[in-house]
Amino acid sequence: MLDGGELDVLTGDYLAELTMLILARDRLRDPDLGYAKTFLRQLETCLGTALDRGVRIVTNAGGLNPAGLAAAIDKLANRLGLPARVGYVEGDTIQRPDALSANAYLGAFGIAACLDGGADVVVTGRVTDASLVVGPAIARYGWGRDDLDELAGATVAGHLIECGAQVTGGNFSFFTELPDGGHRPGFPIAEVHADGSTVLTKHVGTGGAVTVETVTAQLLYEIGGPAYLGPDVVARLDTVTLRADGPDRVQVSGVRGTPPPATLKVGVNNLGGFRNSMTFVLCGLDIEAKAALVRGQVEEAVGKDGLEFVLARTDHRDAADTEAASALLHVHLRDGDKARAGRAFSAAAVELALASYPGCTLTTLPGDATPYGVFTADAVPQDAVAHVAVLPRGERVPIAPPLRTAPAAAAAETVSGGEAAVDGSTRRGALGELVGARSGDKGGDANLGVWARTEAGYAWLRAWLTVDRLAELLPETAPLSVRRYELPNLRAVNFVIEGLLGAGVAASTRFDPQAKALGELLRARIVDLPADVPPGPDPRSRTEVAP
Repeated sequence: MLDGGELDVLTGDYLAELTMLILARDRLRDPDLGYAKTFLRQLETCLGTALDRGVRIVTNAGGLNPAGLAAAIDKLANRLGLPARVGYVEGDTIQRPDALSANAYLGAFGIAACLDGGADVVVTGRVTDASLVVGPAIARYGWGRDDLDELAGATVAGHLIECGAQVTGGNFSFFTELPDGGHRPGFPIAEVHADGSTVLTKHVGTGGAVTVETVTAQLLYEIGGPAYLGPDVVARLDTVTLRADGPDRVQVSGVRGTPPPATLKVGVNNLGGFRNSMTFVLCGLDIEAKAALVRGQVEEAVGKDGLEFVLARTDHRDAADTEAASALLHVHLRDGDKARAGRAFSAAAVELALASYPGCTLTTLPGDATPYGVFTADAVPQDAVAHVAVLPRGERVPIAPPLRTAPAAAAAETVSGGEAAVDGSTRRGALGELVGARSGDKGGDANLGVWARTEAGYAWLRAWLTVDRLAELLPETAPLSVRRYELPNLRAVNFVIEGLLGAGVAASTRFDPQAKALGELLRARIVDLPADVPPGPDPRSRTEVAP
C-alpha cells in the first residue's frame, strides 16, 4: 500500500472477538503485553517509508494495552533513528472483576484528536472497526458531532475496508469472474470526501476488482438491520447508493446518519472451561450403527456430561477408495475439569481402536485439553467511559460523549418480509446462479446477507426468500429466532440468526464456527428458479478492466 501509489493514511484493523480473548490470555502471562505483536514486527519494515512519504498510520493493534504498544513503537523508532510521533487512545477498558476482559467500543474523535495533535502513528484499543477511517476524516475535514450524514458516510467507508481484500474480490461469491480469478486481490482504498461520500478503489496493477457487487458483498458482511449502530452515529444502510465510477472505482453516496445510542457496546470475554476433540473415520457399510457404537463406548468411558457427537456423512455409496467411502464422527468434550477434558478423554477414544467397529481409525492423536473463551455483549452509558486521547508529547485530551443520542431500538426497525412467491415457469438449479451471499459472526449470532444480480432477480428473491423458506433450505436455523431485513437499494435481504454460534467462535464446536461458509451453503441448494430471470450480473455491476 505504501509503495503502490498515493496514500494519506494507512489503517490496520487487528481486533476481532477471538483476538481480544487471545490478547487477554497473553496479558495474564505478561502484564506488559496485551497488544498485537505482529503489528510491531510489520512496522519495523515500513515505518521509515511511511514517514518519508507523509503517510500516517492508524491502528487498533493496541488491543488491551494501547499505552504499551505506543511505548514499544517509540522504542522501535528510536532504535531505527526515525522521528516518529506516537499518540494513543485509551478509556475502553471496563473494570469487571468477574471477566477476563471487558472493553467498550469507542468512537473516532479520540483518533482525530491524536492526528490533530501531530501524531504520525495513532494506536487505539477497542474502537469500532470503522472508527479507524472516520477518525482521519474528522481530522481532515473538521466534522463535529452534529455532522451526522458525513460521519455516517465515513462509517460506511470504514466498514467497507475494515476487512481488507474482501471488498476487492476476496471471499467473493463470483470469484471466477474476477480478472485474475481471485488469485491475489489488492487492498482497498477509500477516497473519503468532505460531504461523507466515498470512492472505493485500489492501486493500479493490483489484483482482484472493485465493482458494485464486490462492494455490495462487503456491505452485507456482519451487519444487523438497516440501522448500523456506532458510538458516533447510526448509519442508515438503506440509504446507501452504489454507482460504478470507472475501472475499479465505485462511488458510495447518499448515506444518511441519525444520532447514536446513549450506550456503548461492551465486549466481555470469560474463560468458559476446557475442550478437546477426537475424530473417528467410519468406512463402508452400517455408518449409523458404527457411530452409535462409538457413542455408547465413549459415554461409558468418560461419562455423558459435556460430550457432543457430530456425524458428517461425507461417504459415497459404492466408492472405489477409502476416503470417498468414509464418514467422519467428530466427538467434542467441554468441561471445567482440564484433566477430564484432556488425556482422560483423548486416551479413552484411542483405546477403542482395537475394540470397536470394523475398520476403526482416527484422524487425531491423543492430546491435552485447551482452554476456551465465551464472548458476550453488554452496554454502558457513553458518559460512563473516560475516552482520552494521549498526544505525542503526553498531553491528555478528554473526549466528551455526544450530546445528542437516540434510543437504539428506534433505529433498528425489523422488516418481517416476504410476499407470496412469484407465479410462472421455473427451472431447477442452484440458488447461487442468481444470487451472491456473504455471511459471518457477531458473538453467538450469525448474519447472512443475500443479494440478487439483477432487478428482476431481486423482485423474485424478495418475495421468495422468507424466514420459513430459509428454515427449509438451512434446517439448523429452523428452531432459532431469525430476523429478516430488506435493503432494496442493494437488491439484498439480510438475516440475523440468533444463537446459531452458541457462545461464540472461541467456544464453538461447529464445523464452520464463524458462519463464514453459511452463505455458500445456501447458494449451493438446488431450488426452483424463475425461468425468465437469466443468470449473470447486471451490466452496471460488471468488472471493468482498464485497457
